[in-house]
Amino acid sequence: MYLRFGIIVAAAALIARAAFSQDQKTPTLDELVTKNIQAKGGADALRSLQSLRLNGRLLVNQGQIQFAYRSTKKRPGEIRTEATLQGMTAVQAYDGKEGWKISPFQGRKDPEKMSADDVKSLIEDSEIDGPLVDWKDKQSTVEYLGMEDVDGTLAHKIKVMRKNGDVNFVYLDPDHFLEVRVRTQRTEQGAQVEVETDLGDYEKIGGVFIPFSIEAGRKGDPDKQKIIIDKAEANVPVDDAVFRFPSK
Repeated sequence: MYLRFGIIVAAAALIARAAFSQDQKTPTLDELVTKNIQAKGGADALRSLQSLRLNGRLLVNQGQIQFAYRSTKKRPGEIRTEATLQGMTAVQAYDGKEGWKISPFQGRKDPEKMSADDVKSLIEDSEIDGPLVDWKDKQSTVEYLGMEDVDGTLAHKIKVMRKNGDVNFVYLDPDHFLEVRVRTQRTEQGAQVEVETDLGDYEKIGGVFIPFSIEAGRKGDPDKQKIIIDKAEANVPVDDAVFRFPSK
């Protein structure tokens, strides 16, 4: 009797699921972008967020090494990141025109210019809004690719072809429409590189939801670096000089 009842329940669930699927309308690209903007806090809140400072921890080597981490972003496209350990600080920065870095952990304590390939990821990271917001103004090409599994959850997959040829595959949570993963394909030093970034633990800062957990690394690499944000500040005053290559 119990077995037959279980079969009836399972059959009813399948019928209900099929009916639900038929009722679900496939969203358009514009609808998904609009929902993403709304999920972040809305267009007005995004425009009002002119600068963002994040402080936290950078975990590498499967979490065995922990750096103090700071990232400062300012519109229209400036960024500076710092990772500090045992009195030494690695810096990467982009001022909207050129990128530079200080790499003391590689024995280079003087600032040096970054190549055009190396600065690509910094340019993307400088975006406070992410790749979907104002994609037309960024001269990107965007295409909706349907649903794809992301760690057991079906997510909306959107392809973003940037004007420099780099490609982002943006995965949106089907319920909240925030980014849960961004997979990036780009060419660096003549080689094809694919980086996967998982985003989560969103919190509202300055009226905008931003991820407090960021895990990134080469696709398939089990040892990804993880950033955990402990404190975020919106619209902090930032001198543009901190993004520029240091003058001697």
